[in-house]
Amino acid sequence: EERGERSRTILKVCAPTRAVTMVKYAREPANPTKSAKARGSDLRVHFKNTRESAMAIKKMGLYQAKQYLEDVLEHKRVIVFRRFCGGVGRTAQAKNEGSTNGQGRWPKKSVKVLLDLLTNAESNAEVKGLDIDNLYVSHIQVNQAQKGRRRTYRAHGRINAYMSCPCHVELTLSEKEAPVAAQDKPAPKLTKKQLALVKA
Repeated sequence: EERGERSRTILKVCAPTRAVTMVKYAREPANPTKSAKARGSDLRVHFKNTRESAMAIKKMGLYQAKQYLEDVLEHKRVIVFRRFCGGVGRTAQAKNEGSTNGQGRWPKKSVKVLLDLLTNAESNAEVKGLDIDNLYVSHIQVNQAQKGRRRTYRAHGRINAYMSCPCHVELTLSEKEAPVAAQDKPAPKLTKKQLALVKA
C-alpha cells in the first residue's frame, strides 16, 4: 500500500521563468544621475576596426564625435590605427589626427555601429533630462565576443577555419562638470631664521 501511495504523487510541471538581470557595465559612471549609457552585444563588426574607431572618439563631446564619424564615412577624416596596425596602409589624413605612424583607414561598418550607439545613448540622456549640449564620451570600451565559426576549402582536399571576430561595445555619456574655483592658499609657515630676516 505504501508503494502505491508513493506512485500516485502528482508531478507539477512549472513553466520556466526567465529571470531578468541587469546588464553589468565594465565601469560605472562617477555620477550616475548625470550620465547615460548604451551597449551592443555580439555585434557583427570586426573587433580590431571597432576598437580603433572607439578610441578615436573617447573623451570627445557628443556632437564632435558624431560629426567626426560622419566625416569618416565621407572620407573627409580618417580613423588612426595605433594598436592593430599591422599591414595597414598610410594616408596623409592620418597626420591631421595626430598619428605618429601615418596609418589609418575608414572602417564604414564599425563607424555606423558607433554612430547608432551614440544616437541610442543620446536618446537615453534625453529621457533622463540631461543637457545634451554638455555631454561627452566619458567611457567607451570594446571587447571581443565569441567567434563565429565557418569553414573554407583549400587545395588538396583540406579545410581551414574561417572565423568572424564580432565584439561587444559599451559607452557612457556624461555631463561636463563646471570647473571648481581654486581656494586661496594659506600663507606658507616661516621658519625662525626666515622670520628674523623679515623683521630685519
